Amino acid sequence: MMKSDDNGSIDVESSAESKGKAPLIGNGKEKPNKLKKIMGVVDFVLRLAAIIAALAAAATMGTSDETATFFTQVFRIEASYDDVPTFTFFVIAMAIVAGYLVLSLMFSVITIIRPNFAIARILLFIFDIVVLALAAGSAAAAAAIVYLAHNGNRNTNWQAICQQFGHFCQKVSGAVVTSFVAVVLLMLLVLLSGFNFILKKK
Repeated sequence: MMKSDDNGSIDVESSAESKGKAPLIGNGKEKPNKLKKIMGVVDFVLRLAAIIAALAAAATMGTSDETATFFTQVFRIEASYDDVPTFTFFVIAMAIVAGYLVLSLMFSVITIIRPNFAIARILLFIFDIVVLALAAGSAAAAAAIVYLAHNGNRNTNWQAICQQFGHFCQKVSGAVVTSFVAVVLLMLLVLLSGFNFILKKK
């Protein structure tokens, strides 16, 4: 930059000094992008954990089977998950949840590589809510049946069966608990996506 004084001399200000006075641009965008990448990694890890929980719940319920004998082995009664439509729905629902989460890993990786790719985040947010509703509904329905299996219902004369089928009840109870772990992880995924949208607006 050139400056002239009263004597007619010209002072040349170095361009380095001028650049030093210029405001820095772009530093404010780096932090949000870095935070989005970190959130993308957390999203990926949560999805992996939810896959394990959903698969464990489906596998545990799907392999629940026990045969009990009564009156000195004259009568043999078998209890299996497919005897109860609610448990069958539970296995199918958890399998769908696990399958969706496996497919969603690709979109989760895209959000890590390209934090500002909004379409992938919107699709994940929408389908995460749908799958969360499916997982929560199946887990709640199965929990109600497990409660009846443990305690029965005197008003409807439904007898508790867990005294005769202890191993069966133990497995279905474990499957329900594991499914609720998957539900909690899906809730965290939805909350994480919502926070990401808020961060984008800011």
